[in-house]
Amino acid sequence: MAFARNAFYSTLVLATAAAAAPQAALAQQSEPTPRIVVSGEGSAEIAPDMAVVTLSVVREAETAREALDANSLAMSDVLAAMEAEGIEKRDLQTSNFSIEPKIVYPKNYSDGEREQPRIVGYTVRNSLTVRIRDLGNLGSILDRSVTLGVNQGGGIAFTNDDPSQAIEEARVKAMQEAIAKAKTLTGTAGVGLGKVLEISESSYRPQPVPLARAEMAMMDAAKSAPVPVAAGENSYSVTVNVTFALEQ
Repeated sequence: MAFARNAFYSTLVLATAAAAAPQAALAQQSEPTPRIVVSGEGSAEIAPDMAVVTLSVVREAETAREALDANSLAMSDVLAAMEAEGIEKRDLQTSNFSIEPKIVYPKNYSDGEREQPRIVGYTVRNSLTVRIRDLGNLGSILDRSVTLGVNQGGGIAFTNDDPSQAIEEARVKAMQEAIAKAKTLTGTAGVGLGKVLEISESSYRPQPVPLARAEMAMMDAAKSAPVPVAAGENSYSVTVNVTFALEQ
């Protein structure tokens, strides 16, 4: 009888241990892995090889038809000049077109009566986005476009047709900085640096630089020298966030 009781207790202990083993393993797996999160930044500079310019023709007249005809004539001359400068059709794109009435709102009379608003003319605006792949022609193209009727400027962006190499260089620098940071922090803390658990990145590309309004920056263009332009350099930057496991 005592032997049977001991055998029962032994079986119970073994069963309990067997059941506890998976639970302990599960609890160990559910514990968060010690980790460290660091960020790194890298950048690379290259000279731009292309400019994107927005040029607008604005014409006003008493009727919409007259304003449209005058605008279309001027824009046709601008388009012809762009093609004459070697700009391909794929690099010319109408980016905005509008016809708006010019409305006058009379002031109130002293006796309280007020005239109704009235249309005194129309404004037609036609904007053209131009990709200029030969930066050596940029100044003369701006100059000539004003001579032919462009009287409002939008923005100019110096960019690169293929910046992938610069972005790749910035990405490598960002990752190297993140690894160096992680090694410094863990080394100082006296813990080991484990494997990479997660990586994310964000990149930055140059934004358009404002261009002064054409009628002010390029006034009397027919008598002046080509518009001076400085392209400078474009800086492409990448930021990475890296999560490493810690080895203790």
